[in-house]
Amino acid sequence: MSERPPVSLIQRFDESSAPTLTPREIKHRWIEFHRQIRLMSGTRFQRAAGRLLGEDTLRYRLARLLFRPLLRALRGRPRTPATTKLTATSAQAIFPVNYRPRQINFSLAINLETVDARDVAVVVVDSAQASAIEIIGQLNETLNETTAEWLFICDATHDDDERRYSAARLHAASSREHDVVFADESGPNPFAPILKSPAVGPHTLLSYNVVGRPALVRVETLFAVGGFLPEAGWAFEHDAYLRLSESGARFHHLNTVLPAGRTDRDFDPRSLNEDTRRVVAAALERRGWRGEVTSGELAGLAHWRIEPPTPLPRVDIIIPSRDRVELVRRCVASIEAVTTYSNYGIILLDNDSVEPATRQYFDDSPYPVVDCPGPFNYARIVNRGVSHSTAQFVVTLNNDTVVVTPDWLERLVALASLDDVGIVGACLMDPDGRREHEGIVIAPYPQHLRSDSNYPHDDPYVRATRDVAAVTGAVQMVRREFWESLGGMDEELAVVMNDVDVCLRSLMTGHYVLYTPDVELYHHVGSSRGSLDPIEDRNRFIRRWDIFGTFRDPFFAESLLLLGEKMFYFPRDS
Repeated sequence: MSERPPVSLIQRFDESSAPTLTPREIKHRWIEFHRQIRLMSGTRFQRAAGRLLGEDTLRYRLARLLFRPLLRALRGRPRTPATTKLTATSAQAIFPVNYRPRQINFSLAINLETVDARDVAVVVVDSAQASAIEIIGQLNETLNETTAEWLFICDATHDDDERRYSAARLHAASSREHDVVFADESGPNPFAPILKSPAVGPHTLLSYNVVGRPALVRVETLFAVGGFLPEAGWAFEHDAYLRLSESGARFHHLNTVLPAGRTDRDFDPRSLNEDTRRVVAAALERRGWRGEVTSGELAGLAHWRIEPPTPLPRVDIIIPSRDRVELVRRCVASIEAVTTYSNYGIILLDNDSVEPATRQYFDDSPYPVVDCPGPFNYARIVNRGVSHSTAQFVVTLNNDTVVVTPDWLERLVALASLDDVGIVGACLMDPDGRREHEGIVIAPYPQHLRSDSNYPHDDPYVRATRDVAAVTGAVQMVRREFWESLGGMDEELAVVMNDVDVCLRSLMTGHYVLYTPDVELYHHVGSSRGSLDPIEDRNRFIRRWDIFGTFRDPFFAESLLLLGEKMFYFPRDS
């Protein structure tokens, strides 16, 4: 695969001049992380116990052990709904759980935040009175005539104080190295703001307009890509950001919610969805990707699918297993019964199975069985399996999964074939059909995103094919040669974090990690590995990537913290 610059914000600390974290420092980070979880997400008992007994002390762990049966019994009792002082209506979801809209005195704030009209050309558009063609004409006329460095678009429904305040805040955050400077916005529901990631993932941008408003766009850069196109209709900004991204424009996110964002009309599917579908289809065509685009379930969301290469490349499905023959038998049977892809094989990896039924299954299997003896080391087992493959692509697949989507390999291969993509993952569901993996977010520690529990907010982000920091090794599609160029998984991360680590190393080479909701599998979590969870693996991972320290997930809202099973709003400096 081609050489590419590293993805923004990704840095290894065990290969840099930065001081190595000591065991004491790592322990302190763990203590603080668990303290935050108990403080924000824990029960009253956990919070009180933490204050009385200390965090992560022997007496605290002993108290948890003694009172765990009582806590479990109490959890099963129905709770009385808590009262709220919020003015949000019942129809308004509150997300994150602690978010409250800020009340800003703009008349006072503007005295502190000023911007010269010679620096920023403010264009006020009236989407309720003018057509998309008329607005695009107005914007292009400004581009042709202005001598300002930046363009700021805002709707007539926002007052002058809001416009000036947002423009000034964005301009203060800009530099010569930026082409687009954008901020979070309140959105249609002020109790669930649109929070954005520090990096603009190019594949996420195909799914929906991740930049939005308020935003400053460098006039010179926008002019160079042709300004705004009349054929884009109401998706004219989304189309411009796609072309800017393709040209290598540099995006910068200001980590705060500002006024003068998009209006309710900008989220109207009747005026937006068809135009969005059309501009995304045009972006696929510019990139030479054969595929189709349909409108997604939410306003402004595009569902794009590209075709796999022809002829279909060979795919080997690598399945580690150790006894538990019922799991591997069910997994393989689902592949054989469901898969529509014609050019695939299966490689079974046997980690010292001893049960007669398992040994008989392997002996009778039409697929090659590779012996992987020794103590359980997932990374070593997978690497050994990949070394026995000659296919162009490999899929690491847990033996406790069941394939649901018939064309799963077509969809994964199509994405993994893209020149700028390293690893692709899928949606995993628990046996009850609840989503238990929709990509991995690192905020501040790697955890599975789950819209059925810790991300209970229906928005374009969770429904999109998107760039992510990592995907679970339970299902990872990768080009074999690229895997080998990475050196495979780190075998010193024997049990956990090896899948996240290989994804971050992919990003270090400039190759994105994608999650697609279009591929679904059932996953019986922990059926294979059980309770193995060595702290040595986790500490090595923390030390390598400075987790709980400077690490920032490039593709997840930087003002969100996932503590326990809840998302919290915690704006950090950009």
